[in-house]
Amino acid sequence: MASPVILGTPKQQILLAALAARPGRVVAIEQLIDEIWPDDPPRSAVPNVRTYAANLRRTFDRIEPDRRVLVRQGSGYRLDVRRDEVDLFSFLDRVEEARLTRSGGQPNQARSLLAQAISLWGGPPFAGLPVGPALAAHAAAAEERYLLAVEFLADVDIKAGQPDAVIPLLRRVVAHHPMREQAVLLLMRAMGQRGDHAGGISVYRAASRVIRDELGVEPSVELRHLYQKLTGSDAAGADRLARRKTDLRDDAGLASTALRAADRSQWDWLPRPVPDFVGRDDVVQRMVDKTRAADGSAPVVHVIDGMAGSGKTTLAVHVARCLRGSYPDGQFFIDLRGHADAGLVEPATALVELLRQTGVPAARIPLELEERRGLWRRELSTRRAIVVLDNAADSAQVTPLLPVTASSVVLITSRRRMLDLDVGPPESLSVLSPEEGVRLLAVSAGLERVQAEPESAAEIARRCGYLPLAIRLVGSRLANRHTWRLADLSARLAVTELALANIGTGDRSVASAFDASYEPLNEASKRVFRLLGLHAGYYGLTMVAAMTGLSCAKAVHILDDLVDRHLVEESENGRYRMHDLVRQYSRDKCLQTDSEDARAVALASLLDQVMHLSIIAMKPLNSLVDIYDDLGDVLPERPDLLPGPETVDIDWVERERGNLNLFIELAAKCGFHDYTWKMARVLWRFYYVRGYFEDIHRTHALGLSAAEQSGNSRAVGIMNNYLASALIKTGSQHRAVQCLKVALAEAEAGGRHADITRIVGNLSVVYCMAGDFQESADLATSALTNLPLRLISRVRIHLPNAGIALTWLGRYKEALRVHRLHLLWARVEGDRYQIANALSHIAAARVRLGEHGPALRLLRSAMILYSETGHRYGEADARNVMGMAYRGMGLLSDARRQHELALELTAHSAERQAECNALNEFGLTLAAGGDTDGAVQAHQRALHLAVRIDNRYEQARALAGLAEHLLRENPADARRHLERAMALMESTGAPERFEIQSRLVALRQSTSIR
Repeated sequence: MASPVILGTPKQQILLAALAARPGRVVAIEQLIDEIWPDDPPRSAVPNVRTYAANLRRTFDRIEPDRRVLVRQGSGYRLDVRRDEVDLFSFLDRVEEARLTRSGGQPNQARSLLAQAISLWGGPPFAGLPVGPALAAHAAAAEERYLLAVEFLADVDIKAGQPDAVIPLLRRVVAHHPMREQAVLLLMRAMGQRGDHAGGISVYRAASRVIRDELGVEPSVELRHLYQKLTGSDAAGADRLARRKTDLRDDAGLASTALRAADRSQWDWLPRPVPDFVGRDDVVQRMVDKTRAADGSAPVVHVIDGMAGSGKTTLAVHVARCLRGSYPDGQFFIDLRGHADAGLVEPATALVELLRQTGVPAARIPLELEERRGLWRRELSTRRAIVVLDNAADSAQVTPLLPVTASSVVLITSRRRMLDLDVGPPESLSVLSPEEGVRLLAVSAGLERVQAEPESAAEIARRCGYLPLAIRLVGSRLANRHTWRLADLSARLAVTELALANIGTGDRSVASAFDASYEPLNEASKRVFRLLGLHAGYYGLTMVAAMTGLSCAKAVHILDDLVDRHLVEESENGRYRMHDLVRQYSRDKCLQTDSEDARAVALASLLDQVMHLSIIAMKPLNSLVDIYDDLGDVLPERPDLLPGPETVDIDWVERERGNLNLFIELAAKCGFHDYTWKMARVLWRFYYVRGYFEDIHRTHALGLSAAEQSGNSRAVGIMNNYLASALIKTGSQHRAVQCLKVALAEAEAGGRHADITRIVGNLSVVYCMAGDFQESADLATSALTNLPLRLISRVRIHLPNAGIALTWLGRYKEALRVHRLHLLWARVEGDRYQIANALSHIAAARVRLGEHGPALRLLRSAMILYSETGHRYGEADARNVMGMAYRGMGLLSDARRQHELALELTAHSAERQAECNALNEFGLTLAAGGDTDGAVQAHQRALHLAVRIDNRYEQARALAGLAEHLLRENPADARRHLERAMALMESTGAPERFEIQSRLVALRQSTSIR
């Protein structure tokens, strides 16, 4: 008999568990560290992992000396075993084989395989070990598969008429998981099949008490029906009683949940529900039951499809609110605009919106789609949440948005059937039944009136095509016409001829309902209604007033009437929009009724109001520049509407961001070239500081096209200049240079010296980020030399650019003179942010001169100012320089901490240049402390990132750092690294090229001597 093996400390056992969870695959050392120390890994984490692995390897070598079980590969480790040598995977494989066998019609063979699998189960994996997030999820998934296997075996035995063997297994499962309704149901069936009805009843009563106490809901319908069968009671009467109890308990449960989750209210992004939800009882019950009965192996995904106006969104929101008590950690909602004129929301853009709803800062949201999807899935993995993906175009649009963990429920609505979305059959909504249509009309128009004229009510519902949207509109009209008989409206609907394009024909059309709501409006209301159809997004009150030429008081009066008639929807924060069908109808009416000139005047007034609201909201961010230098003399058409009753600030811009983008797209589409590029220019700094670089790409590309079409050469230069900022941030330096050169040519052709100096200054930044420091210094000097006297205040922008380039070139004395002039200018102006920058830049030059103590004093002063101003980018650079100073003083622990803080800040700010520099400096500090592996990893990360953003200087530094650690093991590779570094560094003009050249000469000499 084999003796037990001593596997060492708990952390050593976690290491083995992490490797065993991926048999035959390499696990990176970073993943192992995350598992062993999920919260705060020590500085010695890497050598500790190496020690644990070495101990385990010695243990395996003693047991199997002829076999290498634990293998180091690259920077990670691999457990070289077959999948079937790990009990957990052997268990999972047998369960899967049993499922296939049963599907093939061999239940006895399936039962044998399940029994073998369950015999392998020794309890929850990794029990007693303080595992990290990945192993914890692995263990939870494995235990769930075990429970499913027991339930699978029970189902096989019960159907074979052999309940006795599985009852003990089910008892143990129910004892540990009393709210697992499928296991409770199977145990009740098994006991009932054995004739133990009293036992089955006892099991139900115990489970129902727990479910009611813990969840505040009744057991599932299937459980209640089986209970009634075991008790022999009247099933129909009991079910009616249970339904009444369920309604009462649901109300109480929702109230209780609302109190418990008051502090989670910020996660509720669901639209306001309709107070009179009618019909779809079977669909709602089916969706709720499916959610509660889910086996926990995957997230529950409901797909609701159907024709426009059939109530898909209303149903999804209603079901989401019914389930909200069981999913308290977030209710998220996004309109994917799959069938809107404005164009569908791309998955990458949708992920930004959803991540912002979870509270993720914009700066933390990655640029790549796959990285965004990973972050979204990680956010949902820690929540019990509901996600409503409304108005989806197809499965390709929603697939990247789906979670992978079983803790969430997703509701998708679409006008199309998603046949290739593998989540089970959809809920395909037809129209309401005739009875439901009449009930909805009674709720909308009044029960007494419907009961007085039942035949006319039925005819109205039929004329509305039994579509919820149409019935609500007609009911609202009746509710405001107390003297009308239902027969009168029925007659009107019967003779209406207008039909909406692409939405059915004849009696199954919603056109008659829309006309019946539109025609009673007065002329002013009709005009407002028609004009609202020109924009696909939301409106604020002052936007409607500007577009229609009305006062706010008159506009809000008409809007209230339109909202009451269900022609316009109002959100809780005072924003107005139209349902897609109503907007289509409204737009068609506008094109038929209003002249092209009238529409153009209305749109121009709307866009003018949006632009000036944006200017007001952006004042805090645009305080350092005179935005009117670029925009020209833009005076508001309606100063009486600015800013209006709504609060217009940076939060407003954040909330309206998607809508503002739609306005820019509307301006571009309708040929309002000036508004297109000017609105993009106004919003640029917001996009930039919040990290919305995709928005800069999209809006400034539209602005550039508009400027080109209008022949406005200065606007072409402005758009190219600011489009380059997004290109720089996303690592497209070459395209950024192209844009800036076009902008420069435009400015030079027009003799605009102020624009020339601004663009030249921006070019100096691009060349500096690319590692061409001499060109950067020359351009910055040129910008300073040619700066017009009237714009002398802009010297504060160009001085640091010149000083930074001189520092990288090793011309430290010159750099100090420039930075001290910048400091003097900043102190005269009292600009604390510029003072902090100047102090940090002076310190960077002094560190490179070996003046570490004075540099640290300057940096500490800069830190205080950075903290006061909240400028995070500057703080990252300053902390990195502090790390260099501490390293120069031999205080390696302090140096390492500062580099780590710098990297943490750059991760939040997406400042890739600063991150590259911090990684290389971090590598040098780690090497100085003897942490070779850590240094190599830091330089490798820096190299990978520097290649991505095309920074030659940081590539060369990373290669030189890696070469230093290859000298002993592989001099030939070290030489190749240094040669590559030298080729790159020579083009930068940086002084490090002399050190690399010296090392390369020494290496060649030592190689030739050998």
